[in-house]
Amino acid sequence: MTASTGTWCCEWELADSAPPRGVTPSAGSGTARVLVRLHGDPLGYLTLPLAEATAEALLPAAEAEFGDRIAAHLAAEGIARPYPPAGPGCPNRVEGDELVSVVVCTRDRAGQLADCLDRLRELSYPRLEILVVDNAPSDDSTRRVVDAVAAADPRFRYAEEPRPGLSAARNRGLAEARGTYLAYTDDDVSVDPRWVDGLVRGFRENPDVGCVTGLVATAQISGAAEEYFDARAASWSTRCEPQLFALDGAAADDPLFPYSPGLFGTGAAMAFDREHLLALGGFDEALGAGTLTRGGEDLDIFVRVLRSGRAIAYQPAALVWHHHRADDAGLLRQMFGYGTGLSAFMTKCLLQAGTRREVLVRVPLGLRRMTAIRSTTEERLTEATAAPRGAMLHELLGLLAGPVLYLRARRAARVAAGGGR
Repeated sequence: MTASTGTWCCEWELADSAPPRGVTPSAGSGTARVLVRLHGDPLGYLTLPLAEATAEALLPAAEAEFGDRIAAHLAAEGIARPYPPAGPGCPNRVEGDELVSVVVCTRDRAGQLADCLDRLRELSYPRLEILVVDNAPSDDSTRRVVDAVAAADPRFRYAEEPRPGLSAARNRGLAEARGTYLAYTDDDVSVDPRWVDGLVRGFRENPDVGCVTGLVATAQISGAAEEYFDARAASWSTRCEPQLFALDGAAADDPLFPYSPGLFGTGAAMAFDREHLLALGGFDEALGAGTLTRGGEDLDIFVRVLRSGRAIAYQPAALVWHHHRADDAGLLRQMFGYGTGLSAFMTKCLLQAGTRREVLVRVPLGLRRMTAIRSTTEERLTEATAAPRGAMLHELLGLLAGPVLYLRARRAARVAAGGGR
């Protein structure tokens, strides 16, 4: 993919006369992929030449593509076209009563973190605390960035977790947080101003919900690595329909459920009932980025929420934009980590009597589905773009390495915790 044929990822609000906008500039792109929203609710995507990404062109295309969803949303509000501002009956309007704690875990990426915090400052939810957890830092650059933001915005505060690993950092955030709900995001994410409103909406729509995830949209596609990951991550980056997951729900018809990577969402945008997460014991510190296993902690906590009897709500109105790896080397490392994280999590399940049989009977189907992922990912790529060489191989190598890495990581986590885990 050349600079002139990149894809500008942006959003457009039906009830706003403003043109589409994105978290990155459109310069150099030949195509626009537009997330169409109505009063903040994501309706779906339209892809068209960049020159045609205007309100005049988008309106008839959106009405033709999403007419049923538009009608349902307006009917719920009791209003009609032509798209007035959101009224008091808007399903996406949330009154903020509960305190929400937002936790951002980071490690030695102060420049990237500054952009993330700029977006977090724009969050509209009224009762927030925003905690930045500095994970095993090599210098004080992150603290200086957070201190500068906190001086102007008292919602922000800093905490340090000396033990390396994303799960250890998230558990530090859990220990420090005071909110009814606890939301996690990453330093390579740009949040939507109403992200927290969408998360709270997910909790309020069903009393059984213990976890809410959201739409993690691709922030930009300027090269082959970003396009490949965008195609690979479609399960959590393109779904615009809300969904509720429970052990006895409709999704249970999937033979892999609940051991289905990507089905529930991703750790880049997830929130929990804080008291319930504490009762579950937090995140497994042998899993996740910064450990030998490199991942798997989000799927692990999602499955534990479901097995505890609570539900997971996928609410696309809880929108964030994710900046993918832009170079092949970074992508290959990430794909290896996807493999190690998945098989490490499966190894954990095989070592537990309560989940061993459930996982064993799903292994053959899981392997077949992984084979199908390769073809579906390549089908989503444009004709001008080939999958980066070695992407699937690195994921396979990670799958093979994950079990050994998990055993080593579990031992290291117990030592770091003084033998307590």
